[in-house]
Amino acid sequence: MAIMPTSPNRSAPPGFYRSSRLYVAPPRQADAADFLAAVRASRKLHGAWVRAPHSPASYRKYVARFGARAQRDPLTATHAGLVVRQIGDDALVGVFNFSEIVRGAFQNAFLGYYAFAPHAGSGRMAEGLGLALEFAFRRLKLHRIEVNVQPRNTRSHALVLGAGFTREGFSRRYLRIGGRWRDHVRYVLLVEDWRARRKKSR
Repeated sequence: MAIMPTSPNRSAPPGFYRSSRLYVAPPRQADAADFLAAVRASRKLHGAWVRAPHSPASYRKYVARFGARAQRDPLTATHAGLVVRQIGDDALVGVFNFSEIVRGAFQNAFLGYYAFAPHAGSGRMAEGLGLALEFAFRRLKLHRIEVNVQPRNTRSHALVLGAGFTREGFSRRYLRIGGRWRDHVRYVLLVEDWRARRKKSR
């Protein structure tokens, strides 16, 4: 997959990334109606796995925390979100969020994500994850990315394993989602591993 910075257009500012069929860009307030419609259409898909912004107020908070302004300086940003869209029709494919970015000696972020119906299972989220990792390691200059996945979320396990993440542990009652404390499996990808995979695939 060839990944390159996008050229300027309505949705993708310079410095972000695209493949042959997808691009990523920060969430924007102007896209609220489009985003919230995609969330409504994906309720069954998201189920107990994730709670996406579902109202105008929660979407405003999301953009304030993860949007372009929050990541204006990529080397000091503590949160950075990416919306994945199809080239051509701008259809929403999914979301990748880098949260609680710690700098200094750690250079770590927690990665969360979700797909939008009908794109789950199409391979587009795997492609979008490749773009998100390019962004995280090149633009945010991270060293380590951690993902936590509920044990029964088989698609999510396959997604991160396919991208080269390594299982590092199991966290009991790790996150409260949908009113319940849920166990999670912990995966990690280091920039050294990411570079080695890219070099091997060339």
